[in-house]
Amino acid sequence: MIQTTQAALSIVNTLRVVLSVSLLAFTGAVAAQGLPGTENGEWRYLGGDAGHTRYSPLNQINVGNFSELEQAWVWRSDNFGPNLDYFSRSTPIYVDGVLYTVATPRRQVVAIDPATGENLWTFREPETIRHQRSPRQAYGKGVAYAEVNGRGVIYITTPGFFLWALDAKTGRPLENWGSEFPVGGYPETGSIDLIPHLVEGWGPWEDYVVAGGDYDPDYGIPRELGMVTASAPPIVVNGVVVVLVGHQPSYGQTRIENVPGDIMGFDAETGERLWKFHVIPRPGEVGHETWHNDAWRFSGDMSTWAPASADPELGLVYLVTNASTVQSYAGHRPGDNLFGGSLLALDVATGERRWHFQIHRSDQWNYDLPTPPMLMDLTVDGQTIPAVIQNTKQGLIFAFNRETGEPIWPIEDRPVIQTEVPGNYTSPTQPYPTWPEPVDPIVIDGITEEFVLDYTPELKEEALTILNGYRIGGLYVPALPNTYEGDYINNVGCLGGGNIIPHPPVADPSTGLMFNSHSRNCFAPGFMRPTNGVDRDNPNYPEPGEGGATPNSTPTTGVTVAAWLPGGGGGLPTIDGLPVYKPMNNQLTAYQMNSGEKIWSLPVGETLQQIRDNPRLQGVDIPNSGGVGWSIQMVTGDLLIQTRALSEGMAQMEPDAPLTLNARDKFSGEIVGQVPLPAPGQYGMMTYMHNGRQYIVVQIGSSRTEFPGALVAYRLPN
Repeated sequence: MIQTTQAALSIVNTLRVVLSVSLLAFTGAVAAQGLPGTENGEWRYLGGDAGHTRYSPLNQINVGNFSELEQAWVWRSDNFGPNLDYFSRSTPIYVDGVLYTVATPRRQVVAIDPATGENLWTFREPETIRHQRSPRQAYGKGVAYAEVNGRGVIYITTPGFFLWALDAKTGRPLENWGSEFPVGGYPETGSIDLIPHLVEGWGPWEDYVVAGGDYDPDYGIPRELGMVTASAPPIVVNGVVVVLVGHQPSYGQTRIENVPGDIMGFDAETGERLWKFHVIPRPGEVGHETWHNDAWRFSGDMSTWAPASADPELGLVYLVTNASTVQSYAGHRPGDNLFGGSLLALDVATGERRWHFQIHRSDQWNYDLPTPPMLMDLTVDGQTIPAVIQNTKQGLIFAFNRETGEPIWPIEDRPVIQTEVPGNYTSPTQPYPTWPEPVDPIVIDGITEEFVLDYTPELKEEALTILNGYRIGGLYVPALPNTYEGDYINNVGCLGGGNIIPHPPVADPSTGLMFNSHSRNCFAPGFMRPTNGVDRDNPNYPEPGEGGATPNSTPTTGVTVAAWLPGGGGGLPTIDGLPVYKPMNNQLTAYQMNSGEKIWSLPVGETLQQIRDNPRLQGVDIPNSGGVGWSIQMVTGDLLIQTRALSEGMAQMEPDAPLTLNARDKFSGEIVGQVPLPAPGQYGMMTYMHNGRQYIVVQIGSSRTEFPGALVAYRLPN
């Protein structure tokens, strides 16, 4: 079925179809644009190319034949362990005729036949208590690949914080690589225990050892010092394996100590550690002055949750970080807190900082940067610029020269509302890009009159009356203390991007187009309450010597506890179930990044039934605000391939949402072809050319279907 606007393609689109099919069809191995990774029909990185654009030049599948696609195979993760709904965070890579991915909380590595979906080999790390303690077991996003002395090698970081090197053909741990691990079941070679490398030279660890503490390799870091894991896979650049770090989320605990997530580089051939970059600068290092109150000594976290990108020619790897410990309160770590909330460009050979930009300072809103830096070359005002583009949860778009770090368009500091919680710290200003405009302009000043619910005059009057009691802000709206007795009911802010971890932006380097999925959310952040020195932590982690979770235990996990934590309350009132602002639940926006201009923006899905059926809107013509879920996409040839990801709760809100894989015109967003999906999409998709045929693989999963976690592959008929 081909769905068109006004029942037929326009003459322009018809000509585009004819030209596309006649000139581009079945060329297959068109040279990739820009950075390496998708040459010869491969998909060597999590995001396709090293710049994480999720773009492939393949065009055997195109606007003229997309609706003819047939299901080639389905690969199921049922036999690899529980928690299957989380499987779909991992996008496969395709290298040298084989697909590679990871499955389930065990993060089992699987090699898959790309033509049939059959398993070729699997690898599973032996069990440790460290794995059981990992706060992010099921969040593995994939694997990395490199060729070492003519041999393909798969690299994987695991929840217990090990780095493995596996032979790509057999799945066996590499010989003479890394070091032996002194726990039963581990091979003598092929892995690296990352914890000793991470804590080496870290003051709290050295104090622990001096006081008589011993390292338990089975258990890992003592709870009182922190917790560490990995979520994003490593990235291999110019023979260096760059390892990323994850932690227990800072919003899940109140201890102010944690191990810093220092970024490390290892030799791809031998496993030797080459360098370590301190994400919390130590005395004499750039940024140390941004940590007041000696917080650099004890504060930690600064995870690199999102995958990294790289420019091998420049020898640079690009990473983004989150905040330090306790994202809701910063009184124990005053200052701007470099390199938290930052885009970092590191020299991959030495680990030295080439440049950085702090996108938000002293984060206490959980505004961590959730999507990889996106690299592509732009032509701005006639000048070719090697660019890096960073999208944010807030809905802002930052663009820099990726070689120098200079902003492509001006970025200005703007004053923000300051905290009123005793002892807390907020930065006086935050950076705002002046161009491109945000994906949703509501994020700049919040619910101004332009965004007040105004479907009827009565609704607008009621909404304005409600909002009159609140202080309206933009992005950086602090929570109030629970003792607040001021002039406002609460503060109100708005986000325009949403949590884009499961629906990252994608781009087309051949045209300069970028496609961003987003939604609107306005909120009153609630109130903070004192902790009175009582620790709050997730207790469901085993203690030394225990083989499983201990849900009834409440261990003390920190030496010192933050002074305040979220205390509930807040929230915006509704008007008979309707928000006081105009809703936009699911939207897809395209930018021409050569100019920074939006070229189209449209809702994905249909306005929710609960809104359409609201008695206050009967007989009222309301604009489409999109359905629930997220729009996920990639670009191949002349098409933007797109589907919707629906969690279980979202699916219940929109039970009749169509399960389709859509082909959209890149220049208009118009749907020009569809094929059915057996389950909702999840997180991402990829494409490759195998034996002369192009495949599209979509991550799917839902307990409502027979596929709680799976990959489904499509190709054209013979």
